[in-house]
Amino acid sequence: MGRCDEINARMALYLDDELLGDERVLFEEHLDGCRACRDRLGSDRRFLQSVRGARPLYDSPPELLEVVRKALGEAQSSAATARKPSAAANPALMRAATGLAFSPGRRIVAVCLILLFLAGFGLLYLIRRNRTRPPSEFATMAVETHMRYLRGQLPFEIASDSPEQISGWFAGKVSFSLTLPNYEQPAGEEKPYRLEGARLVAFKSDYAAYVAYKMKNRPISLVVTSDSIALPSGGEEIVSKNITFHYDSIHGLKVITWADRGLTYALVSDLEARGQQSCIVCHLPTADKVSIAR
Repeated sequence: MGRCDEINARMALYLDDELLGDERVLFEEHLDGCRACRDRLGSDRRFLQSVRGARPLYDSPPELLEVVRKALGEAQSSAATARKPSAAANPALMRAATGLAFSPGRRIVAVCLILLFLAGFGLLYLIRRNRTRPPSEFATMAVETHMRYLRGQLPFEIASDSPEQISGWFAGKVSFSLTLPNYEQPAGEEKPYRLEGARLVAFKSDYAAYVAYKMKNRPISLVVTSDSIALPSGGEEIVSKNITFHYDSIHGLKVITWADRGLTYALVSDLEARGQQSCIVCHLPTADKVSIAR
């Protein structure tokens, strides 16, 4: 993914003043040197301003207006017919009857407008909530670490396909105990993933563990830290086996974050769906596989 694609993915957050700190600085530095992204930002800002400044906020569809007009006409005609004799003799009564005839119609209009407002407000709230709900800082860091690895900017500090060797290498280098799983494949079956290597990555004021895998030549990144440093949040939440998994899509990559037994994990891949296939690097592909269900 190019730098301009990353900038476009964060354009809405910038326009809503939700990019902070270094993210905002890097965003604005890119804008200074990229006319295409500046033009895109200007176009998006003008569109957003036109939407916010539009009045009225909600327009009734023609079908609804026709129903309301018909209801008003029928109510007025019915009331006028019922009151015609006495109303003809008393103009004041005629005016009162006309006012009463419109009362049901006015109630219909009021109810319809309230329903339209509530429906529109609810839809805008959901769109706003989903669009501006940012992924967790830990999930974002894991995705950025994965992208650095893809660009060749993150060399391994230990290259090995042995879970025991890599687990031992992390001992004393991180503030938590990490034991990578080592599941034995049945005889004659090839393991669906391959352990590549690992290194330390900085996160907040501590080090996190970075472990790289490959599944059918497609890279998968596992980042682990203590749950005292980070807890998963944001994204779509799915509970399985008493663990809450958080699914996000960041820069076109799938990221799954969860916490278990004092550790917080993030799995990043470009696999299909939510990327749950990558879960087999930590779970048995048979009985112990994480089941994904709503």
